[in-house]
Amino acid sequence: MTLAAPHDLVVTQATLADWPVISGWAAAEGWNPGLSDGPAFFAQDPDGFFLGRIDGEPVSAVSVVNHGPDFAFLGCYLVRPELRGHGHGLTTWKTALAHAGSRTVGLDGVVAQQDNYRQSGFRLAHRTVRFTGTAPENGTPAGVRPAGPADFAALTAYDSACHPADRPRFLAEWLTGRGHRALVREEGGRLTGYGVLRPGHDALRIGPLFADTAEDARALFAGLTAGVAGREVAIDVPEPNTAGVALAEAAGLRPSFETARMYTGPVRPYARERVFGVTTLELG
Repeated sequence: MTLAAPHDLVVTQATLADWPVISGWAAAEGWNPGLSDGPAFFAQDPDGFFLGRIDGEPVSAVSVVNHGPDFAFLGCYLVRPELRGHGHGLTTWKTALAHAGSRTVGLDGVVAQQDNYRQSGFRLAHRTVRFTGTAPENGTPAGVRPAGPADFAALTAYDSACHPADRPRFLAEWLTGRGHRALVREEGGRLTGYGVLRPGHDALRIGPLFADTAEDARALFAGLTAGVAGREVAIDVPEPNTAGVALAEAAGLRPSFETARMYTGPVRPYARERVFGVTTLELG
């Protein structure tokens, strides 16, 4: 898909080879993207990433990743700072949004853009707060262990209950990505939560952290941070999950960044109370 725009901007679908450009811009904004996010992102929807170029040089980006027939997620909305204010971002946005078709679209919007998102039909669902700080000293609690291939069916089912759409292709890459550490918690042979720790540009990132109870979430958090005491960690917590906020604060983490989860329409019911940390602000 291409679209001509003012100042000779041309918007085309990006490829995985373009990901370092997009993630580099995100890092420059202080968003702390994961170092190995690209393969999992493109596994979910290889046609859902877009770049705007002028004379072949990338100047703008956005992703609209389809998660199924009814849901898509918008992220990576970026324009090179020196070229903002010329309509490049809006042109890229409009081109990419068509990829979602009639799906409900979600996003995690930064504060500066939330009014613009409302004008595009997005409505607030809740705030999400990024908590960052130094990982405490922890050991791995009983019942917490590394996720393995035999867990995949149970993990995809658990993940689907905690997210507005199924995403097995994404999850297969996310659980095994370079530098990613995936843990599960079991009780009586039943999965009661899972979490992933991955390296980022500025801090280790925890996401998702999905759990049945606050106790399960605390155990997974302890397991994920075991062995990384003293390193900077970050987790994005939906503000309505007060137990998730309390967990982050009890670990000594402090708010550093906020976004707004917004949708253009209804999403299927999911277990919001189990979401102690969202997977990623770029894909939901």
